[in-house]
Amino acid sequence: MAHQDSELEEMHQGKDVAPDTVTYVTDYEIGQDNIRPLGLDIHNPVFVISSVAIVIFVVVALLNQEASAELFGWLRPWLTSTFDWFLMIAVNVIFLFCLVVAISPLGRVRIGGEDAVPDYGYPSWIAMLFSAGMGIGLLFFSVLEPMYYSLPELESLPLGINPMAEDGTIGNMGLAATVFHWGFSAWAVYVIVGLSLAVFCYNLGLPLTLRSAFYPVLGERVWGWWGHVIDILAVFATLFGLTTTLGLGAQQIAAGLTDVFGMEIGQGGIVILILVITAVALGSVLLGMDAGVKRLAEINMWLALALFLFVLFVGPTLTLLARFGGTMVEYVVNFIPLSNPFGREDTGYMHGWTTFYWAWWIAWSPFVGMFIARVSRGRSVREFIVCVLVLPSLVCALWMSVFGGMALEQLAAGYEGAKEVVVAYRPELSFFRMIDQFPLYSIVAPICLILIVVFFVTSSDSGSLVIDTITAGGKMDAPVAQRVFWCTFEGLVAIALLLGGGLNALQGAAVSMGIPFTVVVLAMCWCLFLALRAEYKNLGLAPGEDVSPAHPVRHDEAPRGEHW
Repeated sequence: MAHQDSELEEMHQGKDVAPDTVTYVTDYEIGQDNIRPLGLDIHNPVFVISSVAIVIFVVVALLNQEASAELFGWLRPWLTSTFDWFLMIAVNVIFLFCLVVAISPLGRVRIGGEDAVPDYGYPSWIAMLFSAGMGIGLLFFSVLEPMYYSLPELESLPLGINPMAEDGTIGNMGLAATVFHWGFSAWAVYVIVGLSLAVFCYNLGLPLTLRSAFYPVLGERVWGWWGHVIDILAVFATLFGLTTTLGLGAQQIAAGLTDVFGMEIGQGGIVILILVITAVALGSVLLGMDAGVKRLAEINMWLALALFLFVLFVGPTLTLLARFGGTMVEYVVNFIPLSNPFGREDTGYMHGWTTFYWAWWIAWSPFVGMFIARVSRGRSVREFIVCVLVLPSLVCALWMSVFGGMALEQLAAGYEGAKEVVVAYRPELSFFRMIDQFPLYSIVAPICLILIVVFFVTSSDSGSLVIDTITAGGKMDAPVAQRVFWCTFEGLVAIALLLGGGLNALQGAAVSMGIPFTVVVLAMCWCLFLALRAEYKNLGLAPGEDVSPAHPVRHDEAPRGEHW
C-alpha cells in the first residue's frame, strides 16, 4: 500500500510513472491549497470548516442534552417519512445505473489504464471487499431485523406479508426483507462512489477526494468553493454515518457485559467504554496501516468466520442452509415490490427501516467507497461492478440467514428470549439472547464482545484515515496527528449523540447527512458516465472490441477540456 500511495503522489505531481498512470492535464497540484500550521498538512478551508463545525456540534450537544434528544427524536421520523420517495428512487436509479454500465461496452474500461494489472490477487481483494462494508451492524441487526419483520404485533411486516404459519413454522419473508437492506441496493451505492474515486484517481490522475469526480462538469472550478462544499459534505456524511455505527457498537458491548458478566452499565459506563475503545483505536492509528488496521482486520475476519461456523454447525445446519436458499428466492421475487416507494401500506417497514438504511448507506459511502477504490486498481469496470455488487451481498445474505434464521427456528420451537427483547425494543440484547441457547455460551459470548470491539476499532481507524485524506486535499501521507484528531472526535461525536438522544440521535444524524449527500451521489453517476465514455473513446475501441495495449492513449496528449 505504501508503494501504491507513493505512486499516486507522483501521478498527482504530473510525473510519468508508467504509460497507464499519466495525469489528465490540469494546473492543479495535490496539496497546493494546503496550509501547514504546527507541522500539520491540512486543506484550507475544508479541514478548518469541517473541524470547527464538528467541535461546535459536540460542545452544543453536550451542553444541551435534553434539547438535542428532543430534536433528534423528531428529526429522524420526519426525514424518513418526508423524503422516503426521494431516497428510494435515488437508490433504484443508482442500482440500475450499475447494471447498465456493467453490461455496456463501458464495462471494458480498466481502472488505471489499459495496461494496468491488479495490485491484489482475487482472494485478498475479495476479502478486503467483505471487510470494507461489513461491521458492527452485522452483529447488531442480524437477529433484530428478521425477528422484527416476522412479528405482526410490531406492525412492520414487509409488504404486509405475515410469515407466521398456522402450524407454528415461520417463513423467510422477514429474512428476505433484511437481505433487501444489506444486499444489491446497498452495495450499488458503494459501487458508484468507489468506482468514481478509482477512475478519476487512477485513470485521470486527480486527487483521491470526492470533488475530483465532478471535474467533467465543473472543470477547474472543482478546486474552488464548489469542490470545498462537496468535500465538506463528504466529511460530515462519513463522520455521522460512522459514529452511528460506533454508538450501536458501544451499546451492544455494554449490553453484552451486563448479560455475560452481570456488570450494570449505564450511560456513564457507555461513555467510558467509548473513550477506552477510542484510545485503543488511537493506538492502532499510531502503529500505522500494516501493523495496526491490517492485523486487526485479519483478526476480525477469523473471529467472524469462527463465530459463523460455530452457529452454522452447532445449530440445525441443513435447515439454516435451506433458509438461505429460500431467503434468496423470496428476495429476488419481492425485490421490485420492496423497491417501490409509492402506494405502500407497510409504512412501518418502509419509513422505520428502509429509508433509514438508504440514508445510512449513502452517508457511509465515502468511507467504504474510498477504501474499495484504493485496493481495486487493475480491475475492469465490469469486474469491479460484478464483484463489489454480488459477492458481498451474498455473504451478507448468508450471514443474516444463519443468525436470523437460527433465532426464528428458536422461536418456532418455543424459545422466546430473542422475541422478548425485540418486542421491548432492546436491540442491543437480541444477538446475545439468540446465542445464549448454544453450548459454551460463557466462552462464545466473550468472543462476540471481542469481535464487536475489533469492529469498532477498525471502523474508527479506517474512517479517520478516509476523513483525513479528504481534509488533507487528497494526500495519503498526511501527519499522523491529523488522523488522531479525527479518530478522537469520532468517539466524542458518538458520545454526544448517545447522551443527546441515544439510538434516535445516532440514526437521526446519519439520515440528516445522508439525504443531502444523496444529491452528490446521483450527480456522481452522470460524471462517472462522462469519464468512462471518454476513456472508452480514447482507447479507440469499436463495439465488441476488447481493451488491449494496442490502443495506447496518453491523457496529457489532449488539449485541456477536449478530453471531455
